[in-house]
Amino acid sequence: MIRSWLRRCRRGLLGAGATLALAAGALTGAAGTSHAAAQQSCDIYAAGGTPCVAAHSTVRALYAAYTGSLYQVRRSSDSATKDIGVVAAGGRADASAQDSFCANTSCVITTVYDQSGHGNDLKYQGPGGAGGSDTPANATSESLTVGGGKAYSLYINPGNSYWRDGHLTGVPTGSAPEGAYMVTSGTHVNNGCCFDYGNSETDRKADGAGAMDAIYFGTSCWFGGCSGSGPWVQADLEYGLYSGGSQSWNTSQRAFTSKFVTAMLKNNGTSRFAIKGADAQSGGLTTLWDGALPSGYSPMKKQGAIVLGSGGDCCNGNTNQSLGTFYEGAIVAGYPSDATDNAVQANINAAGYSSSTG
Repeated sequence: MIRSWLRRCRRGLLGAGATLALAAGALTGAAGTSHAAAQQSCDIYAAGGTPCVAAHSTVRALYAAYTGSLYQVRRSSDSATKDIGVVAAGGRADASAQDSFCANTSCVITTVYDQSGHGNDLKYQGPGGAGGSDTPANATSESLTVGGGKAYSLYINPGNSYWRDGHLTGVPTGSAPEGAYMVTSGTHVNNGCCFDYGNSETDRKADGAGAMDAIYFGTSCWFGGCSGSGPWVQADLEYGLYSGGSQSWNTSQRAFTSKFVTAMLKNNGTSRFAIKGADAQSGGLTTLWDGALPSGYSPMKKQGAIVLGSGGDCCNGNTNQSLGTFYEGAIVAGYPSDATDNAVQANINAAGYSSSTG
């Protein structure tokens, strides 16, 4: 469905600031029911010198000035589609528009739009979408409260996944540094391969160590020896899910079982990567790994596609086996500072994620 240029554009990003400015902006960044945010997560990344090249959410704007569409739904009764936007600049999703459009029928989410301006929209990996063997996720599986009002998650079950070839539209390739985060859920997980969000193969095949740089969240214990049952934030670097800097279990790992979870990954492309996690409703980030890349992964060989909900060698001829929940996430160019990571987490806290929609 074609949308006008005016609906997709956004005003410029906020200027760079010092660490204290980043934190202050994050803490005042809650998107209320009628007031735009002072800063959102991608404004914070830009202020830190690592701008978003892809920004996706079904629940809120990731820029304070964003007024475009967040996602598209398609209803079963007549196959009509509708773009779902925000209630105000920088605010939460307009769930009432979806409720009205999908009344007395069922709807699926066909596209999650890129808010960054790079055009990295995620389409479901199936006929009529990005091509492949999967289907779009049900649009009404889970409602929640964010920014003071109702929103819907991207609730992925086996057979659902999304993809975009972004190697020509800003997504880092090769050994270029990159960061990513997503807000997911610790209550809707499994050990199927692989609930990922991040950089993946353009040919949707397992192309070797370093071809991927994606956040994984779930209960898969790829190399064995894991402590506990998860779910864990790990790095899908292709040919394995890494809990830290080697195939041995990282003893600094911990499970994140809360309803809303922040997962972060950053990788300088040549020597260092970091994995972080947190409760998305309150508190700071826990650093799970900050050190050397695993042997055989330097330099990285990223291809620049974006995957959401599946592994890199899915789903063109096979189907996704994982499940998980996606609320928001972004991919950034560059290696974000710890101060930027912390400010983004503070902004997520301030967004007001809640299970209640009453």
